[in-house]
Amino acid sequence: MAGGVLAVSALVLTGCNRHQSALAPFGLEARSTLGLTVVLTIGAAAIALAVAAIYVAAARAPEGRLSHKGGMRLVLWLGAIIPTVVLTALLLWALPAMRPLPAEAGDLRIRVEGEQFWWRVAYRPPGAPPLFSANEVRLPVGRTVVFELAATDVVHSFWIPGLAGKMDMIPGRTNRLVVKADKPGTYRGVCAEFCGLSHALMAFDVIAMEPAAFDAWLAAARTAPPRPQDRGAALFAREGCASCHAVADNGTRDIGPDLTRFGERLTLGAGILAPTPENTAAFIRDPHRFKPGARMPAYAHLSEDEALALARWLKRTSPEEGR
Repeated sequence: MAGGVLAVSALVLTGCNRHQSALAPFGLEARSTLGLTVVLTIGAAAIALAVAAIYVAAARAPEGRLSHKGGMRLVLWLGAIIPTVVLTALLLWALPAMRPLPAEAGDLRIRVEGEQFWWRVAYRPPGAPPLFSANEVRLPVGRTVVFELAATDVVHSFWIPGLAGKMDMIPGRTNRLVVKADKPGTYRGVCAEFCGLSHALMAFDVIAMEPAAFDAWLAAARTAPPRPQDRGAALFAREGCASCHAVADNGTRDIGPDLTRFGERLTLGAGILAPTPENTAAFIRDPHRFKPGARMPAYAHLSEDEALALARWLKRTSPEEGR
């Protein structure tokens, strides 16, 4: 029996990792929630063991050992007084930990909108114009960040397990989530509300950066990366890609993800593929093969060579030059 319990526990724990797990926090709220969970779990285990011990003692006690008066006293202490004191103490300790982080007017704001099935991201630093991105969130460690969360089609749920709790994204409404990362690294966020066929294929990368590195990235991201006017550029124009996607100076489009710095992203298709030119070309020709229900049309009429040329051009919209 014990071996079976250990085997099941080990199987469950294989789903935990440091990139996407509430057990590996990198933010103040998630760390506080983990501490609260540990304390309450230990408390629940202690109560269960105490009840089991009382049961064993009562079962083995000789008949008549406990009088009616003694039994009523036991019920009073163990059923009323001690639980009331313990639960009150836990409540008083937990309430401050549940208080949301305070935010100030000068804090960085990041607006994230959930769509089927990707994430629209806009950085809104104080006193500067917004910077648009998609399927990736970068955060400065040690600074308060305010997420402004909304949806454009159906209800989604924004969740970065190691950073903070879940927050629903509701069409027509903006919810606010205040966070503070305390450890740099690369993590993962997900949609935690069923939103359609590719709900399970809707993730995003979270990069927590040292403040100086974040400031440098934010400044560099405002400069349009070099984009050669080659065959890929001609295909992008010919196929009407600019009708849905913004790339550098072709303006802001409200339909598809911003591709200006697509070459910097760690994943393709909202966390489902490695961002290689080959995968990008395959996604362009048949996006529904990788993401059922996606609104992007298929470009199956493109040859593999044409799709690869377009993919390499998109990858070159970053200093990595099509890595």
